[in-house]
Amino acid sequence: MTQESPGTRVSTLELFFDLVFVFTVTQLADSLAHHLTPGGLLNVVLVLIVVWWMYSGYAWLTNAVAPDTPGRRTLLLAGMAGFLVMALAIPDAFGAYGWVFGAGYLVVNIAHSVLFLQPGPAAIGMMRTLGPLNLLAALLVLAGGLLPEPWRHLCWLAAPVVQVAAGYLHPMEMHRISAGHFVERHSLVMIIAIGESILAIGVGVTGMKLTGGVILAAVLGLCVAYYLWWAYFADGDRRSEHVLARMEAPALRARLALNAWGYAHIPMLLGIVVTAVGIKKTLGHAFDDLHWGEALTLGGGVAIYLLGHAVFLRLLHLPGATYRVIIAALCLATAPLGHLLAIAQLAAVAIILAAGAIAEDIPRVRRSGLAAAIGDFGRNS
Repeated sequence: MTQESPGTRVSTLELFFDLVFVFTVTQLADSLAHHLTPGGLLNVVLVLIVVWWMYSGYAWLTNAVAPDTPGRRTLLLAGMAGFLVMALAIPDAFGAYGWVFGAGYLVVNIAHSVLFLQPGPAAIGMMRTLGPLNLLAALLVLAGGLLPEPWRHLCWLAAPVVQVAAGYLHPMEMHRISAGHFVERHSLVMIIAIGESILAIGVGVTGMKLTGGVILAAVLGLCVAYYLWWAYFADGDRRSEHVLARMEAPALRARLALNAWGYAHIPMLLGIVVTAVGIKKTLGHAFDDLHWGEALTLGGGVAIYLLGHAVFLRLLHLPGATYRVIIAALCLATAPLGHLLAIAQLAAVAIILAAGAIAEDIPRVRRSGLAAAIGDFGRNS
């Protein structure tokens, strides 16, 4: 299949699109903060899956179809508008505004399908399966917004099943993925999403006196966000791009892109959402004991993120997955500490993340130093 290449760099319009998408992440964190229950978490997971599927669909789209004409930019604006409406409706997506969320999601799907057909008739073969299944998932979400329980949740549960099926039923070999653009696009949305943890710090201290303890707790929250960044970006995005670029067969490259940057990123984004809520709750009660749910949120959010990244690394056959599993278990184990004193758990999570990052980095630094020394020896010989 011949498609236009948008080049190796992500455009500012795509970055603008990502900013709108990440508003949904902010809304999910706010929704979970107000409904910190197993049911509230399930609703957040369902919304995140269907929203991420279509965001990822737009990442694949702009990787193949550059938004470089007025028509394409207008269609991309329509998709952005759909995401904005969805985000606004998220707090009551399983209530009175479920139909608003569904309507926005339908707009996102339609704009995506029309844009994917822009390269010409060759795209029709790929969209013959993918387009109808995406539309079916969107209609299930819309129906869920209109129907009473239990049909509402059943429709929402069916939508991700349809989307996963779409990933396996349409011809993956017809995709031509530019590895540099694809990896950069996902890296940018991840750094913006991690910024949600920083926003949680600001929200958490709103209205509080800036005592030494509050400032210390805020800095510890920043450290947690920093080590989430470290886990994903400390040389990892460059290595992952190389792995994807080495996959020469279009079908294999597309399958790896779907599994690693599609499915494996869902727990990472969920972890960011849950961690942001945990930081916010901790800052509000830094020198108090947390309820078990709040304590589990802080350690559990980081653990979910790290486990998702461990899966990502395994899929790419890159080192570091074992470190992340161990650190995830240790972070989750800090929950009893938070039940005693919130800031103690926050400090423990930050220290565990820092120690794990340093322990993982020492062998790489030693290898780099050894390689540099060998190079210097060779040049001086």
